[in-house]
Amino acid sequence: MLNFTMNENQRMIADMIRDFGAKEITPFRKEWDDNQHFPLELFKKLGELGLMGVLVPTEYGGSGFTYFEYVTAIAELSKLDPSVGLSMAAHNSLCTGHIMQFGNEEQKKKYLPKLATCEWLGAWGLTEPNTGSDAGNMRTVAKKEGEYYIINGAKNFITHGVSGDVAVVIARTGEVGDSHGMTAFVVEKGTPGFRGGRKEDKLGMRASETAEMIFEDCKVHESQVLGEVGDGFIQSMKILDGGRISIAALSLGIAQGALEASIQYSQERQQFNQPISRFQGISF
Repeated sequence: MLNFTMNENQRMIADMIRDFGAKEITPFRKEWDDNQHFPLELFKKLGELGLMGVLVPTEYGGSGFTYFEYVTAIAELSKLDPSVGLSMAAHNSLCTGHIMQFGNEEQKKKYLPKLATCEWLGAWGLTEPNTGSDAGNMRTVAKKEGEYYIINGAKNFITHGVSGDVAVVIARTGEVGDSHGMTAFVVEKGTPGFRGGRKEDKLGMRASETAEMIFEDCKVHESQVLGEVGDGFIQSMKILDGGRISIAALSLGIAQGALEASIQYSQERQQFNQPISRFQGISF
């Protein structure tokens, strides 16, 4: 039998987010959405609370929690503002999760502590303008030249594509369509030839930054390869498995937030000298 009772850590996280969100999120969420403003400083504060490295082991500066705590954190943030829940989930599950799962010890020690505290914000680049689910046909190419790879191409619809400090990027190192012909690289902001591109003007979750990442003769050392050359696509599929859990938690939080907002409205809205919450069709 499944047990959905919150453990002590989950209750602590939920209470912490409610208190934090009442001061730092709820008063500003409409302004952020209207202006499509990405509140980077908010995520720095979430990092101080341990929410940007929920699954990262404590030895690397993370919170060392499980998926139970992680799901709770995403859902609670998404009740307040889905944009915040989405960005938090993308940082944790994708960029940070990829390095945590497939990075070597040197890479973990270099990147995870900064990601877990949000000293560095993470991005993850797989999708391209013409290759979403069809990642095997990606056009971003990494060619080996000595100890370096030269990356050319573009990624699209990338969370934190402009503001991210470090990105895990999947590029083709083999033949088109070969599931073992793609490789994952860690690319830092400021690397010559790597830059953010156009920011998307979205219909929803507008405070979560979605943008292009562009590579023009971007020179990346072979030490920045995650795992083995050619394993990038296989790694990505495994990372997306975990990412789907976070998207489910995001959806749950949105639904819970909508329900709570509708209940509050039904108690405030008056018709025929009584709140509409008393009407048979919506009474509770």
